[in-house]
Amino acid sequence: MHLSKLPVIAGGIALATSMSFGWSISGQVTTKAGEPLSGVKINTMNMGGFETTSNETGAFALSSDGSTEAISGISVSTLSVHFAKNVLGLENVNAHNLKISVVDALGKVTFQKEVREAFGSMSFDLGKTAFGAKFARVNADGKSQTYSLTDGKALLKEGDILPFIQFAKEGFANTTYQMQQEVEENVKITLEAASATPATPASSASVVPATPASSETAVVPASSEAKAEVVVDCSGKEYKAGDHNMSVNVDGKNRTFIMHVPSAYKGDKPVPLVVDYHPIGGSGQGQLQGTQYKSQTDPEGVISLYPDGTGKPGGMGNGWNVGPCCSNDDDVKFSREMIKAVEEKVCIDTKRVYATGFSMGGGMSNHVACNMADIYAAVAPAGMDLNTTNSASCNPPRPISIIMFRGTGDFVCRYQGGDSGFNDGLNFLGAEGNFKFWAEKNGCTGSPSKNANGCQEYSTCKDGVKVVLCTDKSTNNHNGSGHDQGDGTVGWPFLKSFTLP
Repeated sequence: MHLSKLPVIAGGIALATSMSFGWSISGQVTTKAGEPLSGVKINTMNMGGFETTSNETGAFALSSDGSTEAISGISVSTLSVHFAKNVLGLENVNAHNLKISVVDALGKVTFQKEVREAFGSMSFDLGKTAFGAKFARVNADGKSQTYSLTDGKALLKEGDILPFIQFAKEGFANTTYQMQQEVEENVKITLEAASATPATPASSASVVPATPASSETAVVPASSEAKAEVVVDCSGKEYKAGDHNMSVNVDGKNRTFIMHVPSAYKGDKPVPLVVDYHPIGGSGQGQLQGTQYKSQTDPEGVISLYPDGTGKPGGMGNGWNVGPCCSNDDDVKFSREMIKAVEEKVCIDTKRVYATGFSMGGGMSNHVACNMADIYAAVAPAGMDLNTTNSASCNPPRPISIIMFRGTGDFVCRYQGGDSGFNDGLNFLGAEGNFKFWAEKNGCTGSPSKNANGCQEYSTCKDGVKVVLCTDKSTNNHNGSGHDQGDGTVGWPFLKSFTLP
């Protein structure tokens, strides 16, 4: 799957979903014999928060909340668009029919205006809707262009990210579908009966308990409040705010990532670093738009990285090498080289480097907790767990704090765990299994209790680390019980409270 690269959006609220300017899909799900299938769970895999179920005739419909106007994609070459304060300005307009649409960070249309016989220059006062305005679409006589909005700028955008959809039903093999247009109707989806060979249950995972902390073990809190600030020479490490496309060479291959520098970064003191991994079929750019962490870290001057995964021939697009799936590249080595390269350019507090990610990116942030605990102070995966392969070899060099975000109604990575359904060899521990696995690895004692955020927490673990599971919790405009990005308002305060020992 290919995701178009989008320009940077500076500041403001992080997008709750991968941004698309209104999309809709409808059709029918049937068996191979053509019989309608009801009760099929339908989720978007590359953007959280969109899900539905096929009805008794197999019919389904899924859409964003924005306009579903189909567009030609032809650029409006003579048009000049500006955005400053509350005003959206247009110059060199030449259209018999002009339509302006503006959406906010949640993909909802907040302003819409149609003008007949529009020529020359004009402006539109967005009023209160200007706060949070993220994208504007200008349709002139059927030719459209989309712009990302920042204060004083309206940057032309190459295209919208479209949904990558999963269809899942018990007794049938999962099927995926990549939308190619913003409006698709009468789409025919066929599900084949699952193999009669039962999948290995998640409970059969080989979970090797860590040696519990003895009463003689000295518990050293990992809280940043208990540590002195790291002395780092920041000379020459000022950096222009914005999104910077970067790359490192790993095993002869050029690996790419985005380094996001917020306007609050001044280069005069070391700041934390957050690495945010994208879902299967995604990209660093897509995760930059979809994450809930950037809006929390930007005001604090935190640098964030959005790496691009790679794929396998015949696979589901770019992902991460987290076991039997979905890349042949060494993504742990890539992560190490990427972080090293960034530390040479900007002033990073190397004791406060963190990992997060969504869907397979959540699987990757679990994976690096096993393999990069010497680099990452804490991790915050969402929408995916360890699997039976990488958990069996998981041997972090130290206890590491982890906060997990999972939905009980997640049909992409099922809460109860088990086979992925994609014949890719992935068999997950499940949310509860993953929670217990990390509690054992970190030498936690006692039973978990509910913390102030309503999440289950092991707080008596070796070296002062914590293991937390947040279930059905999200700041999106839904209950967070499905396949969702991690809650940055909870995840970031947790992450930044830990430093490397």
